[in-house]
Amino acid sequence: MTGRIIQSLSCVAEGAEWLAAREPAFARALGMVGALPLRRQADGFGALLGAIVGQQVSVASARAVWVRLEAAGLTEAAAMAVASDEALRAAGLSRQKARYGRALAQAGLDFDGLRALPDAEVIATLVALPGIGFWTAEIYAMFALGRADVFAPGDLALQEAARLLFGLAARPTERELRAMAQAWSPWRSVATRILWAYYQMVKERDGVA
Repeated sequence: MTGRIIQSLSCVAEGAEWLAAREPAFARALGMVGALPLRRQADGFGALLGAIVGQQVSVASARAVWVRLEAAGLTEAAAMAVASDEALRAAGLSRQKARYGRALAQAGLDFDGLRALPDAEVIATLVALPGIGFWTAEIYAMFALGRADVFAPGDLALQEAARLLFGLAARPTERELRAMAQAWSPWRSVATRILWAYYQMVKERDGVA
């Protein structure tokens, strides 16, 4: 069983309504941030490669590297599988990310099959690959596969947003935030959207880059 799949903005709105009815902090945040984005993207090799590219760099940097990879024809699995280190470095990939990208391309992952797996099996399958940690796997499950009840507690922005929204004395650890998020099931990926939107609003309000 794959559970609920978020396919449209109405699905997001349904989840937001459910969360707001059960958690006053989410109701307060939603009153401040307004409608939440869908954040869906196509699944497959490109989505997972994009997640690898985006690891530990800014959104702008990741986008610039992706543009160079596209220009070099290296965003398809067949091309990435045989790409040289020189070609990947020229596109902006570090040696480590080049290795991860090639390993992903050579893994022969059944992306269609992933759609039918339960959330835990999706994540277990992905983290078995080089360079795919829990954050990357959880983000893929949420936004490429549309899983409604996946969360990424290792995300620093989510941790900081939770600290601010819930008035915590310190930023929760990954384990602590994962435990908090149990109460937000079966709409944990919508809770992710709320927390990210709240974090962005606070940053803009406080003039933080």
